[in-house]
Amino acid sequence: MCGIAGFIHSENRPINKNILTSMIRTLNHRGPDDTGFYYGKNAAFAQSRLSIIDISTGNQPMYNEDKSITLIFNGEIFNYIELGEFLKTKGHKFYTKSDTEVIVHAYEEFGLDFVDHLNGQFAIAIWDIKNERLVLARDRVGIRPLFYSITDNNSLVFASEMKAIFEYPEIQKELDLGGLNQIFTLWVNIPPKTVFKNICELAPGNILVFEQKRLHVNKYWGLRFPKISEYEDNGLNYYKTETRQKLYDATTLRLRADVPVASYLSGGLDSSIISTLVKKYHNNDLITFSVAFTDKNYDERQYQEQMVSHLDTRHFMVEATYDKIRDVFPEVVRFAEKPMIRTAPAPLFILSKLVRSNNIKVVLTGEGADEMFGGYNIFKENKIRRFWAKNPDSKFRSSLLSRLYPYIERNSTSSSSFWNAFFKKGLSDTDDKYYSHRIRWNNTSYIKNFLNRDIAAQMNDQEDIYQPLENYLDPDFPKWDPLCQAQYLEIVLFMSGYLLSSQGDRMMMGNSVEGRFPFLDHNVMEFAASMPPGYKLNVLNEKYILKETFSDLVPEQIIKRDKQPYRAPISQVFLNNNHSSVRDSISESEIKSAYVFDNQKTSKLISKLETQKKSSARDDMAIVAIASTQLLHKHFTQ
Repeated sequence: MCGIAGFIHSENRPINKNILTSMIRTLNHRGPDDTGFYYGKNAAFAQSRLSIIDISTGNQPMYNEDKSITLIFNGEIFNYIELGEFLKTKGHKFYTKSDTEVIVHAYEEFGLDFVDHLNGQFAIAIWDIKNERLVLARDRVGIRPLFYSITDNNSLVFASEMKAIFEYPEIQKELDLGGLNQIFTLWVNIPPKTVFKNICELAPGNILVFEQKRLHVNKYWGLRFPKISEYEDNGLNYYKTETRQKLYDATTLRLRADVPVASYLSGGLDSSIISTLVKKYHNNDLITFSVAFTDKNYDERQYQEQMVSHLDTRHFMVEATYDKIRDVFPEVVRFAEKPMIRTAPAPLFILSKLVRSNNIKVVLTGEGADEMFGGYNIFKENKIRRFWAKNPDSKFRSSLLSRLYPYIERNSTSSSSFWNAFFKKGLSDTDDKYYSHRIRWNNTSYIKNFLNRDIAAQMNDQEDIYQPLENYLDPDFPKWDPLCQAQYLEIVLFMSGYLLSSQGDRMMMGNSVEGRFPFLDHNVMEFAASMPPGYKLNVLNEKYILKETFSDLVPEQIIKRDKQPYRAPISQVFLNNNHSSVRDSISESEIKSAYVFDNQKTSKLISKLETQKKSSARDDMAIVAIASTQLLHKHFTQ
């Protein structure tokens, strides 16, 4: 795992080595073990390395036999052994045992189709010297980040993180209102848009070619679901057998490393399955890590302790207090490089610090299981609301929502009436392709009520949010089952743009830790997508196939426990200390300085949150968005 950075000049210009040194220095957290540089005609590459595979000879940049191709990359190619053996039969000579060298020879052998042969998580930069061609490629689901910018003199600058691109002198640091508008509605940006002007994100499953002053971006992979009429039901036993085998294979591949590999153990089903597969079949001395909370509303330690006892792992736990979350939040924003809607990334940053302090560089996690196997409440909510829409006056059908959100039933009649009206908005619009997510997006848009008048007016003039989204989605999306539509939106938007970045790569790599995700092996994902929806969400039983498949390995208490989404406290974190850097960021002077939010409206929100015993989800989202945007401004544009 590494950080990469570089630039290509379209015309003959001297290479400023100091610029490249400054760029790669900002990425030292991604790779503190070694730094490598390449300087050629009109091209400069740098890489900061976190040594995991072939520690002694796997340094980058790496070349082919005649050094006509040079490469740097961030990530891992898990099938490098098998692919390397194949390439040797084609006459390619290898000088190292690293997964990096496999990419060089795969490009020689397959040209731009080389990405189709990789099973991994990666951001790749190749400089084809003979053709003066730059190739950038990003893994299928966006586990590893990659950004780029075209300057006024037609140079291309790229890096793993935007902070490195900002070191290039011609790049301006300015917030993009269209990017903010997307996040304040969808939670994420739609690539290539980011929250900074003229900084682009290479979308997952995409490859970029820059040659002869021209830039081409093409999609080489995208997750697709069958049309409703195209499913083949092969029976429960078939899906159990295939799910187990494919997940076992994916986990086995992700244990390839020349350093110890540990596992996160949250107490939920997904990490429990991964940890169990590792412990039972591969590593009897497994080390596991978890985060707990002093606030009991978020704490899952009892389930973590059950799994630790069941597996007998060497376990380390860190407790996330309000103070700890608040104290790391500015750093979290600096690494995430975008506004937040939740504080959930902060405890994961604290957790990765614990991992690194125990000299562990690699952890397996359960990310992707909820998306691929129907685990989120939003999927069940979508199903209930569609059922309710067939008989809108039914009290029984609407009451099913209390199974997902028990607080509806516990609260007063007036509160229950409020929630009934809340979920009934747009109830009959079942032909809306965004039906599953429309409530969430409308709720998130509440953040924009706190923008100052000028910014709000400019944001209204920005490009429509939904047209870029329309262009980004698979054209067959409307023909899929409603569950698959909801899954797809979670996968291509929330998972890639938030879960794997703000909560995944950035929070782990901020402490030089690499995360690996067996559920996101493309073979697992493609198989799960082909599965009839009822095997994923069986009535309202989420992740049905995973529970059936692993019931012999995972304790019944974990299999049958109520779904508890991972969350972290918000208002209590930000407002219980008047002298923190987070609180300072939302002070009157700082709000006025950044000139994004309205000072009076923000002050009223703060007062409201300070006086109320319990805050609403909308107000919590708003205060996180305001504080994180303010911190973003302070870190990068002030």
